[in-house]
Amino acid sequence: MPAVFVHGNPETAAVWDLLLAELAPSRSDLVCLSPPGFGAPLPAGFAATHAGYRDWLIGEAEAFGEPVDLVGHDLGGGHVVNVVLSRPDLVRSWVSDVLGMYDPGYEWHELARRWRTPGDGEADVAARFGGTAAERTAVLVERGMGRAVAGRVAAGQDAEMGRAVLSVYRSAGPPGLGLPLERAAARPGLAVLAAADPIVGTEAQRRRAAARAGARVAVLDGLGHWWMTHDPARAAAALTRFWATVP
Repeated sequence: MPAVFVHGNPETAAVWDLLLAELAPSRSDLVCLSPPGFGAPLPAGFAATHAGYRDWLIGEAEAFGEPVDLVGHDLGGGHVVNVVLSRPDLVRSWVSDVLGMYDPGYEWHELARRWRTPGDGEADVAARFGGTAAERTAVLVERGMGRAVAGRVAAGQDAEMGRAVLSVYRSAGPPGLGLPLERAAARPGLAVLAAADPIVGTEAQRRRAAARAGARVAVLDGLGHWWMTHDPARAAAALTRFWATVP
């Protein structure tokens, strides 16, 4: 029964490296899936929208032939939620760190507002994904990613990722989109609450959304948006404790 990790933006699967190293002694079935455009090719004609990525992840999950433990971060956390709501039969358990964005009071963070704005978004991704790998690494570290993996992630950032960023953010509905989170309770879920993450809503918003989804909450005090790059041992322990409760 694989544990399947799905990363977000502006990332590649390297963002999971330290966490997977911590989990490897206890699980041999760890798999990373890279959404098209985010460390994987962006095929011609692929719909880089929230619905398109949901359908992509459904197809990947179907290929395993058995229910999987889905773990999603950032945009990947949204893809995971969308799959649980659409195809719970493909899921044994799920983990997401972005549930707060589904609370009615949620507001887009500053970068999301920029990416959703024609002209401003194009200028931002041209600057963000251009330049040298060292410059891109410095930006990731400045924004909070652990230096140990930032260089690996930066190596996979390119203009194709920029196009995917603009497309997926502009496909999103209003902030605080009222998805039927209650349906997620059909499968055991865990909301990772990195207490110092300002991007995915307030603690109250995240807890309200977790309650609606019937999800347990794992609080990671002192950790920010890239929690898995700063204290992978604590993150691994939280996941392992959760998986131990899943039938």
